[in-house]
Amino acid sequence: MAMLQENDLKLFVDSIRNYLKVTTRQEPEITSAFLGTGDIEGFEFNGTISFSGSHNGNIIVSMPDKLVREILLLQHETDLGDSNLLDAVGEIANTLAGNARKALGSELHISVPVKRQGIHRIKGQVRKHPYVITLRWNHYEAMVCVDMDRAA
Repeated sequence: MAMLQENDLKLFVDSIRNYLKVTTRQEPEITSAFLGTGDIEGFEFNGTISFSGSHNGNIIVSMPDKLVREILLLQHETDLGDSNLLDAVGEIANTLAGNARKALGSELHISVPVKRQGIHRIKGQVRKHPYVITLRWNHYEAMVCVDMDRAA
């Protein structure tokens, strides 16, 4: 598999930044971007999208419950139950994947979101060291893990 280029990774940084800026009218601060080593500890609400076709792998959006609740409140959502929080983080992951397809081409196939609740250790399945983008929005930390490569 061929490694992702800097521009490929930048599209995920720009995508999460733009999503939060448009949705909440507050741009997040990207606090770091690095190659993860070992298991990476996520947050309580996780949305994963798998890729196949031109790229293989997945992205994981991992956020604490308070951040997801605030996003929903800003969207005038009244259902703040866990299932709705899971749907929201899955939708954020789906939006990032859709933006990736626009940038990387229609040969990028994306799965439906897989949503998981609970703090999980995220381990690279495609790359030995997945790319991790950490951010802060309204005093809350969150993370996007990009574990994908170009197909050979």
